Amino acid sequence: MVDLHGQYLKIKPEVDKGIQEVIDTCAFINGPQVKQFGEELKNHTGAKHVITCANGTDALQIALMALDLKPGDEVIVPAFTYVASAEVIGLLGLTPVMVDVDSKTFNVTAENIKKALSPKSKAIIPVHLFGQACDMEPIMKIAEENGLYVIEDNAQAIGAVYTFSDGTKKQTGTIGTIGCTSFFPSKNLGCYGDGGAIFTDDDELAEKLRMIANHGQKVKYHHSVIGCNSRLDTIQAVVLMAKLPHLVEYSAARKKAADYYTLNLKNVEGIVTPEELPNSTHVYHQYTLQVLNGKRDKLKEYLASKGIPAMIYYPLPLQKQEAFKDITRAAESLETAQNLADSVLSLPIHTELTHEEQDLIIQAIKDFFKS
Repeated sequence: MVDLHGQYLKIKPEVDKGIQEVIDTCAFINGPQVKQFGEELKNHTGAKHVITCANGTDALQIALMALDLKPGDEVIVPAFTYVASAEVIGLLGLTPVMVDVDSKTFNVTAENIKKALSPKSKAIIPVHLFGQACDMEPIMKIAEENGLYVIEDNAQAIGAVYTFSDGTKKQTGTIGTIGCTSFFPSKNLGCYGDGGAIFTDDDELAEKLRMIANHGQKVKYHHSVIGCNSRLDTIQAVVLMAKLPHLVEYSAARKKAADYYTLNLKNVEGIVTPEELPNSTHVYHQYTLQVLNGKRDKLKEYLASKGIPAMIYYPLPLQKQEAFKDITRAAESLETAQNLADSVLSLPIHTELTHEEQDLIIQAIKDFFKS
């Protein structure tokens, strides 16, 4: 599904040099490279503040903690996403309100968010799933009209650009009240372990986010708020600094691979290729097909028999997960989320993927539907 070793070989000198410097200085925690990476990421994204942390799930949890929400407050979240987006809501004693998503883009829509509003609504977590932005302009309008916070889950879409109706462009993760991302190794910008970051343009929020991520302290041993211990280690920071200058190139390579898939698969009867919004770039963290007529699992098995990996992201929508059954309010039927869970299949996509490798995958898919 990904070729991290091939990617590493292209940046090996920078990565090896950076890791060796950390080992030589033994500044494994909060070394100067952590702050340097934060500054470079800030410059790259246009965010006013970047707070690095231990992983993407922590980023979401810290974001919610900074908003001073109370148990029972409702947070709107898509039903079709990775569990972390809703997990942190439940962890803090808040109520996840699950809403359906668009069948073509897989993303939550302003229309569905509006249906879910109640007097207890306090925040929205739009997830930029698989690498494409949610349609953020109408979502931000709803938030503004109803006094809601917006926490962008940008774990899969770092580098994607959203265009507003007035022509303004912003990177995903920098549009809402707070943005969160993950540097899990397979992400578009991934380290060699766990890592994450939080984005905001609000000075007061930034200070509070930093404190929460550091045991609730601004001055050492003086704890102003209840916090946690969540930090990006220095070795991961140097890996990310080596990769960040290549992020645009990485996104272009993924888009090129995605376009090749779509060109060659769009007319295959029995599958639906991904749809791109006109006002968002797509950085293709995943290339996800919808396989019709209940043939998804058989296609996956067929590809596996040919030595071709494929993954189901995600086989169960959140409303069907055991962990959420007693704490969730479902705003509607969530039929699309269920249909997607039954039909989606993601193909290999990464920066090192060649057309020759894709041709084998494409031909196997065509052969399956001919048989």
